[in-house]
Amino acid sequence: MRIDLISIFPEFFEVLDLSLIGRAQQDQLLQINRHNLRDFTNDKHRTVDSPPAGGGAGMVMKPEPWAKALESVLEGAEAAESKPTLIIPTPSGDVFTQAHAEELATHQHLVFAPGRFEGIDERVTDWAAEHFNLRRLSIGDYVLNGGEVATVVMVEAITRLIPGVIGNDASLQEESHTDGLLEYPVYTKPAEWRGHQIPEVLLSGNHAKIDQWRQEQAESRTKRIRPDLWARRLVAKRTQSE
Repeated sequence: MRIDLISIFPEFFEVLDLSLIGRAQQDQLLQINRHNLRDFTNDKHRTVDSPPAGGGAGMVMKPEPWAKALESVLEGAEAAESKPTLIIPTPSGDVFTQAHAEELATHQHLVFAPGRFEGIDERVTDWAAEHFNLRRLSIGDYVLNGGEVATVVMVEAITRLIPGVIGNDASLQEESHTDGLLEYPVYTKPAEWRGHQIPEVLLSGNHAKIDQWRQEQAESRTKRIRPDLWARRLVAKRTQSE
């Protein structure tokens, strides 16, 4: 997979060179390219923002630097059979979920355009829809100073699902949200720690009972902490049985 990240703070993404994602790049499972949006400006001050049309607080990111940066990415992807997928992190987008991560992990080329200030001129979105498979995604119902944090969150959630990035692919099957449930509690040695015991069933060696306990714990935790997920799971099961 190829990922292009465009930002006025490209150094923000150096965190993606660490740990498993960094190793995936070294193993050539993943290629991450960082681009400085200011390199696509024409004035000596490398200006990327301007006051909003119609007045109001803050500044809006100008369309031309974004168009040039995205065109530069497109030029490097001319040999691809399909359009790259452009992801614009924004509080006004669809809420990013594990299902999004799983689907996007199958794409060959992702481009992230994290905005700053009051956001990116809307005409960039309109123009980009002609050249990219466009997605507007949010990581939650809150506002950040910029889209870089959201980009890192989504890149990590997506790329860890690429075959070979996680050492034990089986571990991906039992994580929270994979099957609509929160993950069950996990424990490790010692069996007793500061007066707290590991549940006896986990030490029994009976894998059928262990699997049953884990399923019950996942369901109980989901009902208690995320009743919205539990209700959605019940609806999905009901629909499947009809």
